Amino acid sequence: MEIWRINVESQENSREPVPESWARLGGRALLDRILIDEVEPTCAPLGPENKLIFAPGLLVGHRLSSCDRISIGGKSPLTGGIKESNAGGRTGYQLAHLGIKALIVEGQPQDGGLWLIHLSTEGARFEKADNLAGSGVYQTTAELLDRYGPKVAISLIGPGAEMELAAAGIQNVDKDGVPSRIAARGGLGSVMHSKGLKAIIIDASGGANPDLADKGAFLAAQKVYNKALLGHPQTHTYAEYGTAAMTSMCNAYGGLPTRNFSSGQFDKADNLSGEHMRDLLLERGGESETTHACMNGCVIRCSNVFAGPDGKAIVSPLEYETIGLLGSNLGIAELDAVARLNWEANDLGIDSIELGAALGVAAEAGVLDFGDGERALELVDEIRKGTRLGRILGSGADAVGREYGVRRVPTVKGQAMSAYDPRAIKGTGVTYATSPQGADHTAGLTIRADVDHTDPAGQAKLSRETQIKMAGYDSLGACLFSGFGYAVSTSSIPDLLNARYGWEVDEEVLLELGRTALKLEREFNRGAGFTAEDDRIPKWMTEEPLPPTNAVFDVPDEDLDSLFNW
Repeated sequence: MEIWRINVESQENSREPVPESWARLGGRALLDRILIDEVEPTCAPLGPENKLIFAPGLLVGHRLSSCDRISIGGKSPLTGGIKESNAGGRTGYQLAHLGIKALIVEGQPQDGGLWLIHLSTEGARFEKADNLAGSGVYQTTAELLDRYGPKVAISLIGPGAEMELAAAGIQNVDKDGVPSRIAARGGLGSVMHSKGLKAIIIDASGGANPDLADKGAFLAAQKVYNKALLGHPQTHTYAEYGTAAMTSMCNAYGGLPTRNFSSGQFDKADNLSGEHMRDLLLERGGESETTHACMNGCVIRCSNVFAGPDGKAIVSPLEYETIGLLGSNLGIAELDAVARLNWEANDLGIDSIELGAALGVAAEAGVLDFGDGERALELVDEIRKGTRLGRILGSGADAVGREYGVRRVPTVKGQAMSAYDPRAIKGTGVTYATSPQGADHTAGLTIRADVDHTDPAGQAKLSRETQIKMAGYDSLGACLFSGFGYAVSTSSIPDLLNARYGWEVDEEVLLELGRTALKLEREFNRGAGFTAEDDRIPKWMTEEPLPPTNAVFDVPDEDLDSLFNW
């Protein structure tokens, strides 16, 4: 494996051996290490000193179920701190098959215009992409697949990133060539545009499977892991209903964001549930798929293809986070309306969580009425047009709150909360508050823990344990749902790593990776100026009771401040 560097100013590509201090890291932990080693934390996120890093996880490249994700990172224009955002699809797998441990994009072009970077066994080459300026993600992908072949991996940006909006992400094509797997959070799409790039095409044809130190042991460990994963009941739940299964669960807990986080239950939640979606798609048929894999080899298949009444696909996938933020959070009770909003967000290359939160704050300010899906679509079109209002909406919930003087803004470190209200699910609230990533459920979701989620006692400890594990999974390149298998077969992770690399690690390796990532991230953020006061839930959530539980976020500040004192 090698480190590939792309200097966008000189348009040069260099290949380097992996430094010893990077060798046992991957994914999130690796890009954290690179940022600490090479990027000044006080740099301008859209300036030449920031770097954009693509890092496959340690287990990527073998079609191990749920373990071929790509971590993308840099300094965030949304939070002002470190950012890792990961996604499924083809990107991680094909980078690994080119022998790339990390791709580091650095510098800044002095001239305007857009470029493509094409990566293959022959190296990297730049091609002009001005003809793609302003085009949506779907159109761009179709043109690139036609030009470079249907099997390449693509990471690309949409018009939102070209405007350098803080809510812009980086799209990645899935196994079917659909640009649906977005590294959504933190504005990394705008960082990519600041490097002058519209897309990175990865063509691993002629590449090779990553070396295995002990192929027999790896295949044996893979078999044990797959058996554990397939035997877990949650695997079957997600295969049947996708992540939308969380709608009913979160609503029952009183933690479903509703009408800009003013309530934890939505009276029409059944219309947005995974059960209803499945029935609807089975009835519609056509291009509908109730279960779908974003990566080859995944046995969970928690994704879907959401088709309209005519059986034609509207969007893939329609996930719980989008349903929560663009559905119940806006008072919208029709899956078709949420799906259309989701497609527009994807085509713009905008994080649907940040967009939904921004629209919720806008509704609080009277810019639209809760429940008005057509007006929501009109406002998303304002982003596409690049109007002043559109640029505010595309800059995230904090920007909308500042513009209209709204107090109820559901953000931490400038990033919108995902679809779990922290007053009703307090462990996840601790994660929102303390994660170096900003408010992000994937940094440490606690809803499945067998605890009283409204009791503040013990929530910091629960969040800490979950954050460490999730940072570890992100460093492996593993989807958080892979934990269903690893939790049952606890020896699978060390067995797979030892067989892959010839190491001699034990079951502590997941936690060691997670702790390493979190320590590095906190170090970066401290250098960027973050203090304990940034590790807080918004004050209004500590004072405003959330119906129907009437809970407030009351985990003591001392618990938040001591969370990382392990």
